[in-house]
Amino acid sequence: MNVTCFIAGAEKADLQKTINELNSSGLTDKVFVVSSEKPDIEDVEWIEGDGFQSTAAIRHVAEKATGDFALFYTKSLPLRMSQYGLERMVRMASDAETGLFYADHYELKNSELQKHPVIDYQEGSLRDDFDFGSVLLFKTEALKNAAKAMDHDYLYAGLYDLRLRVSRHHRIARLPEYLYTEVETDTRKSGQKQFDYVDPKNRAVQIEMEQACTAHLKRTGAWLEPKFKNVTFDMEIFPVEASVIIPVKNRVKTIGDAIGSVLRQQTDFEFNVIVVDNYSTDGTTELISDFAKKDKRVIHVIPDRKDLGIGGCWNVGVHHELCGKFSIQLDSDDMYIDEHVLTKIVNAFYAQHSAMVIGAYQIVNFDLEEIPPGLIDHKEWTPDNGRNNALRINGLGAPRAFFTPLLRDIKVPNSNYGEDYALVLMFSRYYRIGRIYESLYLCRRWEDNSDAELDIPRLNENNLYKDRIRTIELWARQQYVAAGQPV
Repeated sequence: MNVTCFIAGAEKADLQKTINELNSSGLTDKVFVVSSEKPDIEDVEWIEGDGFQSTAAIRHVAEKATGDFALFYTKSLPLRMSQYGLERMVRMASDAETGLFYADHYELKNSELQKHPVIDYQEGSLRDDFDFGSVLLFKTEALKNAAKAMDHDYLYAGLYDLRLRVSRHHRIARLPEYLYTEVETDTRKSGQKQFDYVDPKNRAVQIEMEQACTAHLKRTGAWLEPKFKNVTFDMEIFPVEASVIIPVKNRVKTIGDAIGSVLRQQTDFEFNVIVVDNYSTDGTTELISDFAKKDKRVIHVIPDRKDLGIGGCWNVGVHHELCGKFSIQLDSDDMYIDEHVLTKIVNAFYAQHSAMVIGAYQIVNFDLEEIPPGLIDHKEWTPDNGRNNALRINGLGAPRAFFTPLLRDIKVPNSNYGEDYALVLMFSRYYRIGRIYESLYLCRRWEDNSDAELDIPRLNENNLYKDRIRTIELWARQQYVAAGQPV
């Protein structure tokens, strides 16, 4: 068995190190550099292209691949394989008959060698930012067949389109062994990286990624037409029109701001705020109690059980006898932007005939000063295709609001992460999701956020959960489409 290697362009010295490393294995037959400029290096071939992002580059790579396997190295800094790392990847990929094989690795970060485990690929691993690491080993036959089938020319989504196509007919497998070392140059905190996909400068990229994902969903029988079940809002009587639900644990610094922003709302309907206090110990309980004593609209609830996550606390609030027709989200760190938010959300339910409404929000620091990327409006959600694109992206905006009878029926996953995303997928399978693209919400980013700075194992745990939710939703949608997508 042998391997044709394709590496991204880089500085000459760094390229030479990677080339030497790959050539040191007896498995390498040729090394190609995929770059916009021809490298000034002897004994290396050149493919013109800006890395592996374009369809044109993928086609050229597939044409040049002559080995049994094709290795892609997507970073520009020097690659170092572990002892017999390439040999191990090739043997295991061959034994497993995979179309795409990848592995855990080390990363050199701030001059320190750290383990970087990745996660297993699933059918629902549709995120275009899925972390394979920088070394991807394709079976050449799978690469060539997928490239031949590409019927759309992308500038940015070529590699994404390739792995989606490979996944339809071949296994994608991970080996949990540390088989190489890469250099990590993005040293931002996890809480800063998570909004990259909604940065306006990446909009053209996101449009292409959506097109590639939508095409994949159509090929796999999971794409939903823009047909929705009707919602009837007068199916039962509620004590108030709207309830804001705030799950909270140990947020004495911020819960007062959150509750205050609700009580300042100006509406022509009755509302309340149900604060589900999950056994706080820092003074939060006492602060909520003071609010409740002064204003009957504040419903202070301490659950009967102690095994609840954020989602479980939501269930307590939604099933409370005083919960209103519409259940509206507010996190205990955050606050509404002005006194008209509830009116805008309730009006959107009726105007857009929606079972759920999602707004837009601004990222601010603890002192409520706007920080990058600023407004998060999720304009990638379109009425016709938003429910399909939801399977590709990791978040869908805030604040979120639900028609209470449907939320009581579906129920919120009892988790501390991803429960909101799971609900959007389930609601959008059947119902229209209303959208408000103006800012309704100030989202604080500070050191006590649950996702401010996560280590690799925690990030992997979160991503594995969302991928599993996506996988189950993908299967559910395939059954729904096969049944004729009844409305």
